[in-house]
Amino acid sequence: MLNNKIQEEVNKLEGPIVIFGAGGFIGANLMRQILQHRKDVFAVTSKPFIPWRLDDINPNNILHCDITKKNHVEALFDKHQFKTIFDLAAYGAYSKQTDVNKIYQTNFIGLLNILETSSKYTFKSFVHAGSSSEYGLNCAAPKEGAVLEPNSHYSVSKVSSSYLINFYGVIKELPVLNLRYYSVFGPYEEPDRLIPKLIDEGFKQNYPPLVEPDISRDFIYIDDVIFGTLKAANANYEKVRGMSFNMASNKKHTIKDMVGLVKDIFQIPTEPTWGKMPNRKWDLKEWYGNADKAKELLGWENETSLKDGLLQTIEWQRNYSLPLYEKKIVQDNIRFKLSAVIACYKDAQAMPIMHQRLTDVFKKINVDYEIIFVNDCSPDNTIDVLNELVEKDDHVIGIEHSRNFGSQAAFLSGMEISTGDGVILLDGDLQDPPELIEDFYKKWQEGNEVVYGRRVEREGNKTLVQFYKLFYRLFRNVSYVPIPLDAGDFSLMDRKVVNELVKLPETDQFMRGLRAWVGFKQTGVDYRRPERMFGVTTNNWRKNIAWARKAIFSFSFVPLELLTYLGVTLTGLSFIAIIAQIYFYFKEPNIPHGIPTIICLVLFFGGLQMLAIAIIGEYQAKILEESKKRPKFIRKNIYRKKY
Repeated sequence: MLNNKIQEEVNKLEGPIVIFGAGGFIGANLMRQILQHRKDVFAVTSKPFIPWRLDDINPNNILHCDITKKNHVEALFDKHQFKTIFDLAAYGAYSKQTDVNKIYQTNFIGLLNILETSSKYTFKSFVHAGSSSEYGLNCAAPKEGAVLEPNSHYSVSKVSSSYLINFYGVIKELPVLNLRYYSVFGPYEEPDRLIPKLIDEGFKQNYPPLVEPDISRDFIYIDDVIFGTLKAANANYEKVRGMSFNMASNKKHTIKDMVGLVKDIFQIPTEPTWGKMPNRKWDLKEWYGNADKAKELLGWENETSLKDGLLQTIEWQRNYSLPLYEKKIVQDNIRFKLSAVIACYKDAQAMPIMHQRLTDVFKKINVDYEIIFVNDCSPDNTIDVLNELVEKDDHVIGIEHSRNFGSQAAFLSGMEISTGDGVILLDGDLQDPPELIEDFYKKWQEGNEVVYGRRVEREGNKTLVQFYKLFYRLFRNVSYVPIPLDAGDFSLMDRKVVNELVKLPETDQFMRGLRAWVGFKQTGVDYRRPERMFGVTTNNWRKNIAWARKAIFSFSFVPLELLTYLGVTLTGLSFIAIIAQIYFYFKEPNIPHGIPTIICLVLFFGGLQMLAIAIIGEYQAKILEESKKRPKFIRKNIYRKKY
């Protein structure tokens, strides 16, 4: 029995075992087969959520890693030091996967990162998933030494990867090899592929749209492929390192053969209607393999007939596929990633609640996400809470500043490392309700590039509330950019807006003003701002006045203009006073002359001059601060989950 042979090979593997690309079709089946017999196996996926194919797997056996980033791969190996490595990560095999850069980043750079990192450790075996697409135009039963004629970016990337494997095997003498899979089918295959669609329509006594009947493929059942992959991991690498092997059935089957089997199994009374082959250069008419080398050196050959494999797939699809396919649809609809940046100062109690509420919102609106907490050198236990959150959830990233730089610098620090399509700014005290993000998101999807929260009502000190309202209206009137009324930092900004804000060189930043200054399409969402949930506010009258000064002197020249108008007015009055004094000196010589008048005038003009100097000094201070070109913040540490 094939299952017994698979178990025997699984037991031979040296652990711990890692499967990169375990969210894919072959990777998920390999993970499930190994996990039936041992627990020291880890599935690595690129997405920060559990893929639909692994939805019932213990989360402790699932790791997330972006293999295109070497530091992520290094962190993974530092923690686990894997002995058996399966690299099944791939992109570009399906016609819908068209991002050329991602093809090479995943298939070549990702492989290079894994090879370079694993070479620093002692491992037993490294099996890389190649593809029959490497043969390209030369695809009719080629042997492994045949000329490779790639005919697509995916094909080129896989050819490059096979040469990389050969280099590390032959020149660096590492236990690595490459498997060229043919048309694998079975449970957990993509539902829009030929065989799942044939089965799905077969249940309905129908056929899906078909191409030409005489197109040939080398169909091979997934369990045979898993067995071959395990045999490769346990091979004698003194003989096979650096080599490529075809994983094929050694049988040529046409689409007509496959459809005929489905017709017989489901007893479909009608005949199929044949169409034309899609006009895709990589989709060739003859495509089948020769696996003699695998039989000779790996001791493997295909054992499951096409009909038996089809029957097993039908049984799985009848009983298990529907809920999984529904979950796949949900995950496929995740089109955007949002980054939440939270400025934290004395917010340790609020942070776990903030994390949970943000997580609930992001899951509700069905987006990929990251939560970036910026500890702006808070004197409480913020750093301890932050580390707990990072270890608990790999969506969380922590930043620790070397000293307190202020909330504006904290926002910018998080924005710089954020990777989302949109970035949300929130204060860490929960006065910005995370649930409002759902409304932000809707406005953003409507085409608005900045969506800000508008505080139409505020809890707290009534005097301060009135002061804030008065200030926003004053600020709007004196600013040279249209500043939204009652809008704080709480907002969702499109990536293009964030990129422009991050590029701005000024040191003393006022984010809500800069957000208005960069422009783009903006709109507001009304909300009621609650009081701080824990502790007392860190703001006071002095800080509020400092905020007002920062805003006005950053985005208005009105104070200087007022000095100009006042200077002209007082100069004019002075001339009038001089003329009046001369007049009264000659015409009314008996009018008494008083010292109090002189003192009042001196005090008035002296105070006015001091005010003028102070206003000019504020602008000069800003110029001095900007001329120093000091960094806006200094990060002491960045915390991510250690794999």
